[in-house]
Amino acid sequence: MSDATPDFDSMTRDIADVPAVEVITTVAVHLMSAAAVNLGLAEEGEAHKDLDEARKLITALAGLVTAGATEISNFHAAPLRDGLKSLQLAFREASVVPDEPGQGPGEKFTGPVYA
Repeated sequence: MSDATPDFDSMTRDIADVPAVEVITTVAVHLMSAAAVNLGLAEEGEAHKDLDEARKLITALAGLVTAGATEISNFHAAPLRDGLKSLQLAFREASVVPDEPGQGPGEKFTGPVYA
């Protein structure tokens, strides 16, 4: 192996060694981060704002959090639920024409979200 070729075995953990709770929470955090950027909440927010993309990400996050919550314990699920609700509320605030209660991103999984 040449010096320019990366040694992937030493750079990555075997996926079988990663606990499910870690995989689920990591994916959730990535979805949250991407949704926040698409809501315009990141630095230079307006340049990256895309509510259609944010809606998709929040809906996927809601499905993951709702389905995964019983599998990862309330200790891990509670902060994910809080982050999800914050994103849902931020989406509602960012929308020029807000969705009806229960029709916002992810609300088919979480139920209507109110401030």
